[in-house]
Amino acid sequence: MSAPNSVSKSIEYSTATIARAQRAIRCSPFQIKLLTDSIDQSVKLSAISGNRGVELGYTRSPLPELRAENALLWLIQVGVLRREVDGQGITDSFRLTPLGRKVAERLATDDINNSKPPSWGDRLSNALNRYLRLPL
Repeated sequence: MSAPNSVSKSIEYSTATIARAQRAIRCSPFQIKLLTDSIDQSVKLSAISGNRGVELGYTRSPLPELRAENALLWLIQVGVLRREVDGQGITDSFRLTPLGRKVAERLATDDINNSKPPSWGDRLSNALNRYLRLPL
């Protein structure tokens, strides 16, 4: 009997999945700092919403809690984020998924995607996917 392979394989995502995730992040009200901080630790909704989100560099302008949570829920549906769970159930903290890590690392090293705002086409595509729940 052979020993199990201890080397974990990286999850392979289609280019369409990665593009949709990147577009969703770029169209969101969040800065890349939120994602890079979410790699190492969970981030509470209270740290993202309101003036605290601006102070920590997570948002460009203060977001009401409901708007922040709705934007985070969209990133969960796209597969970038997940909610943290503790012994009592679901919490108000968020963390990156493996797809989110991959996209965050790409965006953090790609100055073009960080500095260039999303195009109208990106915004339209993201809005259609978000509100009509299109698969891609």
